[in-house]
Amino acid sequence: MSQQATMSASSNGAEQVTALNVSALLGNQKVVPVVVIENEEQALGLAQSLLDGGINVIEITLRNAYGITAIEVIKAKFPQMVVLAGTVNTQEQMAAVVDAGVDGVISPGISVSLLGAAKRLNVPYLPGVGTASEVMLAIQHGLSECKLFPATVVGGIGALKAYNGPFSQIRFCPTGGVSEANYQDFLSLPNVMCVGGSWLAPTNFVREGKWAEITELCRAITA
Repeated sequence: MSQQATMSASSNGAEQVTALNVSALLGNQKVVPVVVIENEEQALGLAQSLLDGGINVIEITLRNAYGITAIEVIKAKFPQMVVLAGTVNTQEQMAAVVDAGVDGVISPGISVSLLGAAKRLNVPYLPGVGTASEVMLAIQHGLSECKLFPATVVGGIGALKAYNGPFSQIRFCPTGGVSEANYQDFLSLPNVMCVGGSWLAPTNFVREGKWAEITELCRAITA
């Protein structure tokens, strides 16, 4: 595992996840490309095009069988790339991506079993939340960051503004419906650390090897 995390117990005895914050992994990056990778050529070409465009973070979703291999390939060739595994829905998937060398784990939802797996595996974890109760569950387990998903469906900017009162200690990465047209609106909020989106590396661009075009999309954000 590329990054370390530590665990502690809360004052009421509940296990807490006090992992290295995902924002610490991201550095100054504000947009996390959410991608689907199908083969090695795509993995290497995409990673290089993102780096050329000033983006050193990628969320590789486990939406196909090649996802875990893509993590291994990119970490081996581009160790400077922060590789996050997305669409992690089970403890078994979390263990597999940690074995592959992932830097952090992202899930579309939150569960006690995944929180426990992150604790055992000592991996930075960004769970998806869509309700106040789910945010409270993340806080109970010691997390200070959550992914709002699907962001524009569960309230978007309005929800994030509302959460900033009772959950001012939580920073969010809204994903789902975030696009080139609205990402800056999300980033303007004080409790948003970054956004996740697929527009920087559209699936058709990846399949067609349009690496220069992807680099230009990244430069539009990083310039």
